[in-house]
Amino acid sequence: MRLNIVIGGAAGQGINKVSTIVSNILVKYGYFTFNYRDYQSLIRGGHSFNTLSISDSQIHSHYASIDIIVALNKRALETHKPALKKGGMIIIAKEFKKEGRNLNIALAGALLKILGIPLENLNEEIKLEFKDFDKALISAKKGYDSESEKFVLKKLDNKITILSGSNAMAIGAKNANLDIYIGYPMTPSTNALHAMAKDQIKNKMLVFQAENEISVISMALGASFAGAKSMVGTSGGGYDLMSESLSLQGITEIPLVVYLASRVGPGTGVPTYTAQSDLDIALRAGHGEFPRVVIAPGTPTENIEIVADALFLSEKFKMLSIILSDKHLAESEFSTTLTPKKATKITVKRSVPGTSIVKASSYESDKFGNSTESYILTEANVDKRMQKYNRAKEYINSNLEMVKIHGKKNSKNLIVGWGSTSGVIIDAIRDLDAKFLQVIYMKPLSSLIRKELEKADNVILIECNATGQLGRLIREKTGIKIENRLLKYNGRPFHEDELKIYLGEML
Repeated sequence: MRLNIVIGGAAGQGINKVSTIVSNILVKYGYFTFNYRDYQSLIRGGHSFNTLSISDSQIHSHYASIDIIVALNKRALETHKPALKKGGMIIIAKEFKKEGRNLNIALAGALLKILGIPLENLNEEIKLEFKDFDKALISAKKGYDSESEKFVLKKLDNKITILSGSNAMAIGAKNANLDIYIGYPMTPSTNALHAMAKDQIKNKMLVFQAENEISVISMALGASFAGAKSMVGTSGGGYDLMSESLSLQGITEIPLVVYLASRVGPGTGVPTYTAQSDLDIALRAGHGEFPRVVIAPGTPTENIEIVADALFLSEKFKMLSIILSDKHLAESEFSTTLTPKKATKITVKRSVPGTSIVKASSYESDKFGNSTESYILTEANVDKRMQKYNRAKEYINSNLEMVKIHGKKNSKNLIVGWGSTSGVIIDAIRDLDAKFLQVIYMKPLSSLIRKELEKADNVILIECNATGQLGRLIREKTGIKIENRLLKYNGRPFHEDELKIYLGEML
């Protein structure tokens, strides 16, 4: 069973409220949901919408075709009606205008009646959500009574949780005992900053908003130098500003984790939309040569696990760890029954402040921290940093999951992808003769990738960027060029139904 509901209107009309209430009820009712958020860079006006997908089995994506439209204004109806399936239903907000502030409650009631979910489930949610709920209950009943049942969803016995990538970042940081998170607001990394700040006292974590991204990373390096496990968060433009200090990390070897949540560039680009176009800068930003790891989770559950791994690797090898995400993963809401693996315990001991004098600067230095221009020491220090990367690579290869294989594992049709496209690929190949190689570690790159490419008869690369950045990286490391590519770069993620058609044709 699969249904797709679009809730559309202008920014400020409460679109998220409708989808959140309905999604919470559906999950408690035992159904999996996926909530995609599409919004313009506006406080009010314009056109925004959520696509809420519902299924009785695990899903990670949404469809282009629509079963139900909830239109809060005329523009939403005109925009989405062409994608409405034959026999699809429309709920129009103007029918409930008298409900005023409880308009969205009435819309949620109408939607749940169409889905065949009893009204008491909505009433329970309202009582949890509002202090003064009497009028909201009346509005809910009016909305509920206005429609007829079309889909009778029977209650299922699934214990499901809802997570966005941003909330997962906060959970992962808490699990890994992060000491300090510093950020400056920039979509789509901002929600992680808010999620961490919400419970910072309870979690014994300092969360601080600096005045700009240069200050963010400078403060974090200072805090890490003083002994705090430190992380920063930003998006592409802010990461550009941090690149000089990334090099400072490289030479000082002060542990640091960077959360890079990509969006559409270059420049300000399309600031509230998604792209996988920052892989290159994650791999290479910063002058000079110094070690780093780059890790790209595909789901919030993986995100929780990877925060701990990134922090551990940074501390153990005194190097830069970058967690690469994007708007689609950061802000979409996923449902799951999976429990994250336990966080890697950070057993690396730091020097106790005050017991010795330690120097760090942006200059090459001798073993006492004194600046040097000796060619002998310069070469020795470069070798030491490169050897450190090799040790980290060996550890990662032996202990961590660098790739995952999904789908039919004996298939000769191989799909290659990473990050937020992973979920839609998993959904799209469910009924196809194909397997999916999900690349999680971008640096170092797993040796299993070459083996899988060599075994396959057909290989298709799927990315949300214009140049196939993962494909280029694979060619650089293996010498193998992936000729067949599905690239999307209009700021929107792949829909499951469109991807399934493309793959069916190519395979």
